[in-house]
Amino acid sequence: MRIFVAGATGAVGRILLPKLIRAGHEVIGITQSESKKTIIEKTGAKAIIANVFDRESLRSALDESQPEVVIHQLTSLSSRNFSDNTRIRIEGTQNLVDAAISVGINRIIAQSISWAYEPGEGPAIEDESLHLTAEEPRKSTIDGILALESAVSKIPQHVILRYGMFYGPGTWYEHNGFMANQIHQRQIPATEGVTSFLHVEDAAEAALMALQWPSGPVNIVDDEPARGIDWLPVYSQALGAPIPETSSNSNTWERGASNRKAREEYSWKPLYPTWRTGFSVSLAR
Repeated sequence: MRIFVAGATGAVGRILLPKLIRAGHEVIGITQSESKKTIIEKTGAKAIIANVFDRESLRSALDESQPEVVIHQLTSLSSRNFSDNTRIRIEGTQNLVDAAISVGINRIIAQSISWAYEPGEGPAIEDESLHLTAEEPRKSTIDGILALESAVSKIPQHVILRYGMFYGPGTWYEHNGFMANQIHQRQIPATEGVTSFLHVEDAAEAALMALQWPSGPVNIVDDEPARGIDWLPVYSQALGAPIPETSSNSNTWERGASNRKAREEYSWKPLYPTWRTGFSVSLAR
């Protein structure tokens, strides 16, 4: 297939493009930076300059490339620009969807998150509601996700990948990433809050497989949702950082997510089934 990837130079995009090429697809990646074109082109994909906040440049890029599928992996998380990330989820996604519809694209795969569910007991499943009553600062995140998923759902065939917390190359959890630095400085306490993790390699593999999946949301997370008091010491040890302080604090929505649907119905099998071994492997030099 001819596939258009928005977010082609991000943590997932850089791994996804070679996977798509090896699978025999024709790939077009967009970037708003001339300097990043070579990152895309080295994978064998075609690079196009376009800005997701510029409706006309985005429409032009899709019109020029005439893809059969759009893959949306856009974020602004590497710089921790959360307001820009929310804008991407709301305005950028809407622009991408409008452009896709205008050129007749019927299938989209989009990146969402697995920690947007409402409070509850145990790991969240896809049938549960998102956290519609969230208050700030969480409300901004939820509003962005609601807008993204609503816009994407306007395309007839839409797969929404609700990813876990990324670790691996290009993420906050790599050696010199934001979280690694915070943990070295003992700024992050280990709490009772539950997180579902995901290696970016597994995120990219899911996006490739999702080309054949039915419409709807699916949690893409590893097998073991974990409390901070369990995962943070393991990560700190793999990082060579001090033992973290502990705290009994947690949020009711920090519950993790279940990957049963992805594993049992869609045959997705994570290369890194658990953070217990994934952290040390991903941090090995």
